[in-house]
Amino acid sequence: MSDSIIRIKSISQLHEIAGAPKPDHPLISAIDGSVLRKMQPLPEGTSISMNLYQIWMKGGHCGVQYGRRHYDFEEGVMTFAAPNQMMTITEQIAFENDGGWAISFHPDLIRSFPLGENMDTYSFFSYESHEALHLSDKEKAMMRDTFDRIVEEISDRIDNHSQRVIVTNLELLLNYINRYYERQFNTRTTEHKATVTQVNKLLKDYMDSGELSMNGQPSVQFLADAIHLSPNYLSDMLRKETGRSAKDHINEFLVGRAKTALLTTDDSISQIAYGLGFNYPHYFSRLFKSKTGLTPLEFRQQN
Repeated sequence: MSDSIIRIKSISQLHEIAGAPKPDHPLISAIDGSVLRKMQPLPEGTSISMNLYQIWMKGGHCGVQYGRRHYDFEEGVMTFAAPNQMMTITEQIAFENDGGWAISFHPDLIRSFPLGENMDTYSFFSYESHEALHLSDKEKAMMRDTFDRIVEEISDRIDNHSQRVIVTNLELLLNYINRYYERQFNTRTTEHKATVTQVNKLLKDYMDSGELSMNGQPSVQFLADAIHLSPNYLSDMLRKETGRSAKDHINEFLVGRAKTALLTTDDSISQIAYGLGFNYPHYFSRLFKSKTGLTPLEFRQQN
């Protein structure tokens, strides 16, 4: 069992460490499962931090841990990692000849394209591994087709159009992934509705306990940790089910509590703000007006 940490800053360094052939492109690598199967396995316990975006399609079994979570990959799942996330190998990874593949790309590849400015919209890069994307056979075929086009473009002689074509196909791949995650959210709506109920109970219990004034407002991370989801996955799921992000969900609860305090107590606006965990009353007033169209004082006077 190893406890070493490997820090990978480039595509060429990734290929060298993995024992893979030299990359055809300095900023992106697209490797088929038949090649992955021959690559040098990393010892268990090895931690890896890459300055690269990672996309994996995996069929068959392997063990990987992200942060505190372990996930055993099953057939037909995709997982993702953003630059500088820490990944730990929990057991030897065997890439069977099962249609699996992997794409790694450096942020510099997309930096001068609109995709570089829009990467935050692909929040699945910050999902945890147990929030992997499960694909149908038809979806896997579509992913494979797009992957093959990227491989073909990387393998051809690089010219003035290569990078734009590669980035265009990469963006298409990411958009398909967004679509398929939305399908996955739709098929899990019963489970997610239960999660919404759990989130609401967590917020109610937190605010009823007096922790607002003692410890400040609950964070998205607090909610995510309590229900064992990543913050981005939780926020995307809540937006799908309720039309509001996790942060908006918290703010709606705060505004609801504020309305009750404004109508049932004689506390000043500042007292209410501090009681709701705001460090500065004007932040509270700004949030309240953005949600109700009225300042707290106007709301109190009109009701």
